[in-house]
Amino acid sequence: MMENTQTFEARMRELLSQESHSRYHRWRKLKDRLAKHGVAVGGISVIIAVVLIFFYLMAEVAPAFEGAELTPAGDYALSRGQEKPLHLAMDEYGEVGLRVDAGGMAQFFDATNGKLIKEHALVLPAGAAITSQAIAANDPQLLALGLSNGQVLLVKQDYKISYPNNTRVTTPELAFPYGEDPLAFDEAGRPLSRIAVQGDDAGLVLVGVVEGGKALIAKFSLQENLMTETTELAREEGSELELNGAADFVLLDGNARRLYLADKRGSLDFYTLAGAEPRLMERLDVHAQGRELSTVSFLLGSNSLMIGDSQGGISQWFPVRGEKGAMHMAHVRDFQLGTAPIVAIQPEARRKGFLAIDTAGKLGIFHATAERTLLRHELSAGALRALAISDRSHRLLIEDAKGQAHFFAVDNEHPELSWSALWGKVWYEGYDKPDYVYQSSASNNDFEPKFSLAPLTFGTMKAAFYAMLFAVPLALGAAMFTAYFMAPAMRTLVKPSIEIMGALPSVILGFLAGLWLAPFLERHMPGLFAFLLFLPLMLIGFGLGWQRLPVGLRSRVGAGWQGALVIPVVLLTAGLSFAFDQPIEDALFGGNMPAWLSNVAGIGYDQRNSLIVGIAMGFAVIPSIFSIAEDSVFSVPKSLVNGSLALGASPWQTMVRVILPTASPGIFSALMIGMGRAVGETMIVLMATGNTPIMEANIFEGLRTLSANIAVEMPESEVGSSHYRVLFLAALVLFMFTFTVNTLAELVRNRLRKKYGSL
Repeated sequence: MMENTQTFEARMRELLSQESHSRYHRWRKLKDRLAKHGVAVGGISVIIAVVLIFFYLMAEVAPAFEGAELTPAGDYALSRGQEKPLHLAMDEYGEVGLRVDAGGMAQFFDATNGKLIKEHALVLPAGAAITSQAIAANDPQLLALGLSNGQVLLVKQDYKISYPNNTRVTTPELAFPYGEDPLAFDEAGRPLSRIAVQGDDAGLVLVGVVEGGKALIAKFSLQENLMTETTELAREEGSELELNGAADFVLLDGNARRLYLADKRGSLDFYTLAGAEPRLMERLDVHAQGRELSTVSFLLGSNSLMIGDSQGGISQWFPVRGEKGAMHMAHVRDFQLGTAPIVAIQPEARRKGFLAIDTAGKLGIFHATAERTLLRHELSAGALRALAISDRSHRLLIEDAKGQAHFFAVDNEHPELSWSALWGKVWYEGYDKPDYVYQSSASNNDFEPKFSLAPLTFGTMKAAFYAMLFAVPLALGAAMFTAYFMAPAMRTLVKPSIEIMGALPSVILGFLAGLWLAPFLERHMPGLFAFLLFLPLMLIGFGLGWQRLPVGLRSRVGAGWQGALVIPVVLLTAGLSFAFDQPIEDALFGGNMPAWLSNVAGIGYDQRNSLIVGIAMGFAVIPSIFSIAEDSVFSVPKSLVNGSLALGASPWQTMVRVILPTASPGIFSALMIGMGRAVGETMIVLMATGNTPIMEANIFEGLRTLSANIAVEMPESEVGSSHYRVLFLAALVLFMFTFTVNTLAELVRNRLRKKYGSL
């Protein structure tokens, strides 16, 4: 009976054990399946996240490269369309149009339907007629009308904005800032065939062409009459120019310092008015062979001349400074609208864009800096004779030869962006040659945005190169020595110490680099180079001396602890190098090495430069490279190492011929991870460089990286602006670069693994 009981208990224990074992296996299989699906979901989620990031960046960047679009918003006949238009303009919002015709009638009308709002008959002297007109380059609202009696009538359009019942109402007015009576200009009373004007609160400058091949220049100042307490114009000085032929086009820049006189044959005279008398700077031909000039206009800022010709071509010219400091006109770029003569060129009020119309009824929208043709549009079968665009560049008004007005809504958000402007050399106004420039903002509205990403990309590569140049030898050398040559007890101290360096915030490293390291190296630069020069010699000398010591003395130092003896050598070399820093600088560099580099060697020097970035960012990259590379070297099977040593190879030969090839996939991964950290680093390069976007390989010059530029400018950029799109494009460039490098690195790593995996 007892035996049966024991057998039953044993059987029950066995069944319970089997049941428990079965439950364990089922639970383990469940966990395996959950882990498998969890890893799969996580991996797929990462891929989806990367793809979504890519498409999000593309969605923000794509609108930057769209062309211009026109949407018809109204066609109507102008009430005085039979009269030749002298001036066509619109208010800022593109709601009110102004048309001044040759009969002296100024009409304000609704730009959408042509309904007359107000008209004003200009009061002209008896027997006088309008013979010429011009708008001021510095104030497009100011219109000067030259008369047949040698006088000038100055008129200014003004728009008063009010908000009754929270609705914007624009009330147009015609103002006379220098008086309602025409201004006496030519005392001889000769007709003014051409005129140019520049006016401001201080005074007025007028240039007029009269009979006899002469151009008159007169300057007026605004003076307050103490008796009547009114402001009056007083003529200060004047001069006279003998023309070189006809002057069909006269332009005066916004500062009244440069005067341009051109004829239809293509001859251009460039004068400076900076001195007491006008001085001819250059006389040149600005037309292509077989073409005549049909119109000439300023671009925004009145630095560039846009010259239209009889075959639909438009060329841009602006003054540049030559080798001897003299200014001369440079032919910068060309545009083509069609084959018919250009009738008018209208610059945009806030950008370096312009519009052009021709006698064949074609309209073109262009951007000068980006060298971009945004739109060519056939408006009518007949000729066009005037156009106006609102200050916001979103409404367009065009008049054809039949007196018919065409009103359009314009969608042209980012004309200043093109692949050539972003990645190629661009010839900017005021520069003596094309160059790569990044400058996203300035203090005035005449600024020409410079969005070249080339210097930022170059700065990113430059910073990463010097960081890797500093970090790779130290990190790989330390990894090899720590994993293979160092004593285990010492390795347990060294490896965590280096790895914990990776926990230092990059903002701390950037702070120390910018505020301590940069000034320190500027003061002790000879000591740094002496240290770099003598350290290898000292280490080699120490190694040779160590080999010549008696075996008994060397054996007192445990195997793998020899590396600790190098620390005093490094510290001694550093101490001696910086101790003799000043004598070296006095003897070789005149007591100031940075000044010697700049003045004698011709090498630019900035305190926060690429050398500082290389040291600081290399210090941040070392832990990542060291940790992965050291693990890879340490993980090489001991059987391979022992086999190599047993066959007679030295420890160094074993390291080079066996360990490094076997560990090469891991070492390569370490280098790529370090490279990715260097390319994407933000705070160190932000704080340790001058943030100067220049393309200089000089290690003593500063730089600006893509990531630092995004960090600095993104908070200040207007959402949806061209600047905003450029910053997203910079992020997309970084994304594509890291994605491409990591993909290639993975392919190389797999090839290395297959090649050396059988060792």
